[in-house]
Amino acid sequence: MITHVVLFKLKDRSEDAVEVTRQVLLAMKGKIPELRSIEVGADQLHSERSYDIALITQHESWAELDAYQVHPVHQGVGVHMKQVVERAVSVDYES
Repeated sequence: MITHVVLFKLKDRSEDAVEVTRQVLLAMKGKIPELRSIEVGADQLHSERSYDIALITQHESWAELDAYQVHPVHQGVGVHMKQVVERAVSVDYES
């Protein structure tokens, strides 16, 4: 199983802006065959080092992760993310 983790720091860190982006990410659920599971969480501590949103997806293989990355639904979400994200970091691992 491949786990893909992305943390996003948004330009607008307001509760409303975070929730809109969280819903945009969650809207991928059920629309991309290679997306086996998705979890999207909003930060609750709001510390200096906090990121605003965590995206965790799982895929059966590296090939599925690659297919997810180029899927039109994911690409559409990317358009939104480019507009609202200040910074992002990611980790991909196999378990």
